[in-house]
Amino acid sequence: MAYATTNPFTNDIVKTFPEATDQDVQAALTAGHSAYENWRETSFAQRSELMSKAGAILRRDIDKYARLATLEMGKLFAEAKAEVILSAEILEYYAKHAEALLKDEPLEVAKPEDGKATMVHEPQGIVLAIEPWNFPFYQVVRIVAPQLSAGNAVILKHASNLPQCAAIMEELMLEAGAPKGLFQNLYTARPHTEMILSDARVCGVALTGSEGAGAIVAGIAGKSLKKATMELGGADAFIVLDDADLEKAVQWAVFGRHWNAGQVCVSAKRMIVADALYDRFVELYKEGVAALKAGDPMDPATTLAPLSSQGAADDLAEQVRKAQEEGAKVEVIGAPVPKEGAFFQPVLLTNLENSEARHWEFFGPVTQLYRAKDEDDAIRIANDSPFGLGGSVFTRDEQRGVRVASKVRTGMMYVNRPVVPSADLPFGGVARSGFGRELVGLGIKEFVNQKLINVVSSDVAP
Repeated sequence: MAYATTNPFTNDIVKTFPEATDQDVQAALTAGHSAYENWRETSFAQRSELMSKAGAILRRDIDKYARLATLEMGKLFAEAKAEVILSAEILEYYAKHAEALLKDEPLEVAKPEDGKATMVHEPQGIVLAIEPWNFPFYQVVRIVAPQLSAGNAVILKHASNLPQCAAIMEELMLEAGAPKGLFQNLYTARPHTEMILSDARVCGVALTGSEGAGAIVAGIAGKSLKKATMELGGADAFIVLDDADLEKAVQWAVFGRHWNAGQVCVSAKRMIVADALYDRFVELYKEGVAALKAGDPMDPATTLAPLSSQGAADDLAEQVRKAQEEGAKVEVIGAPVPKEGAFFQPVLLTNLENSEARHWEFFGPVTQLYRAKDEDDAIRIANDSPFGLGGSVFTRDEQRGVRVASKVRTGMMYVNRPVVPSADLPFGGVARSGFGRELVGLGIKEFVNQKLINVVSSDVAP
């Protein structure tokens, strides 16, 4: 696995990095465990100070971090800056709330003689974080912030096209005051995943990535009896009911499908539109996509970024070709994109009802479009998916929106807005979108030992 910075806007290789050796991995495990043994005894105030300082550094050096994300994966500079701020907000959230989230919980015992029971939350060791390229900092922080706040250590295996973003995250935590070894970046080779997860000093793995990667890593974790959380693919439904504000729905649809060049697990990938609004929605949606401008992601005028790599663009083109073979109708939409760099021309897919392609995730500016006869039909189409990450429903009637949202089988549903991650809301899915939750109280408890301590009076006889 080659670690290299390749600018997606030019396809130029900027810098390469050697993979870690077996000795590097063992050294990292030793350093991580040593740091954990000390860190687990620190106060929440000390952990909070680390989170606060890291958040402040991100805010102070926002342009430096954002430029690196734009360089390595082609993200629009404005979107990269927004990601840096979101990362800072997550760090600040745990700085403020970690102690309360992990406070001891008294448990009600039916009989007084059975004792005074308390649930406590104890850190367990090193967490391996395997993270993807589409959000170079946010994906890392949403594991690092809760796990360090809980008293664990973290080893990061980041995507191979983000070596500098990965390195700067370790530098960030060291600058903020993290003890050496508490958070480490490693350019691991494939065999190192099993080496790390089989080590007794490692308590689990958090992965964000593809179904294939998730299945492999979850299998390795299971073999080693290690806890795993999996945030995998998604094909979010974007439901537009017949009473929706059409113009606003279209604006959100264009944004929801094309932010981060459509490379978001919670992108609005499947547009499901009520029959009464369908034709006008399609007309306005095409106009909205046509207004997007592809170009230099550092240029403020650019609104459609290149994909993360030429390989990603080539793979997506092949997937669209296969969808067409499966019976999907393929329509090119939007203004022409540059021929140089990893750009992808936006595409609209229809005639998917009997095509296996309706069950695929398209990671880029490819829109699936469905006409729904009524509300029940929209719900049926939304649930006709192997994924269950996020989704949204648009309606002027909020109660109706909640009713529809409750019937769509996903981990997250929004009414009148597509899913947009937030520091103070949980994140995660069901079915082939994975298992476990990240962020808020759910995320911080994924890798702690929720231990019962029960104090029984010495007067109680057997």
